[in-house]
Amino acid sequence: MVPRTLRSNTLLMLTAMIWGFAFVAQRIGMAHVGPFTFNGIRFALGGLSLIPVMIAAGRPHRNIAHPSFRSGSTLLMTGGVLAGVALFAGASLQQVGLLYTTAGKAGFITGLYVVLVPIVGLVWKQSTDVGTWLGALLAAVGLYFLSVTEQFSIAFGDFLELLGAMVWAGHVLLIGWFSPKISAIRLSFIQFMVCSGLSLATAAVTETVTLQGLVGALPAILYGGIGSVGIAYTLQVVAQKHAKASHAAIILCMESPFAALGGWLLLNEMMSGRMLFGCGLMLFGMLVSQLYPQILSRSGRRRTDA
Repeated sequence: MVPRTLRSNTLLMLTAMIWGFAFVAQRIGMAHVGPFTFNGIRFALGGLSLIPVMIAAGRPHRNIAHPSFRSGSTLLMTGGVLAGVALFAGASLQQVGLLYTTAGKAGFITGLYVVLVPIVGLVWKQSTDVGTWLGALLAAVGLYFLSVTEQFSIAFGDFLELLGAMVWAGHVLLIGWFSPKISAIRLSFIQFMVCSGLSLATAAVTETVTLQGLVGALPAILYGGIGSVGIAYTLQVVAQKHAKASHAAIILCMESPFAALGGWLLLNEMMSGRMLFGCGLMLFGMLVSQLYPQILSRSGRRRTDA
């Protein structure tokens, strides 16, 4: 029988792979439809794919009212709308940025949210350790080698992805505040549908949608919606029931290398030695920010045992 921890880690690695290759699907899809149309349809599919999960889960066991809200339902709707707006902002910056940069670079820059979450958390007066600052420094130097040219300019697409990473960090903090108080699956459903509605409304104003374009983008949209949003999210929830949060964060960092691998295999994207060095520093920085608390904890236990 497969140990629970090994099974959970395997599911998390599969989640990271699905999310990483989603950057490729996002680029392929935009050869046929605009970025807001792509996001609008894929998040709608992702939300609809959660309906069977919600039915199977039944009535939520917790829907705790907060002093600032009249009921748990109000809290759920407020959280879903706020998270959906943040999701729309992050997904839009990521998707538009992919028009001007590669899947591999987008994956690594987006992955910076892992380091940015505790830094942005300072606004909420959350403590930040030395490992986070060291990881942020390594990631920043890596970003320089990956995206900043010798003329000290950053590509427009990379800049959008960097702004998106900052929004993703804020989104993670929002989810972290709301999810312990309400049904996580229902919160996700609402945020996906809010993001979809905002994306489709923007597409109606800024983009021209054709049946031929939708048919051409359909495989990428299905992967991005059902695969990346619906299946991968469900796998993450299932896996994290029996996985340590620190282990989960480290494994999910592998989304960035999978994005680069997918871009190389499927889109023939190449990186220079300078870019690869930058990617390595960024990945190392992400890992340092996640591993430092574990190392510090083990060191403390050894001193106590001694």
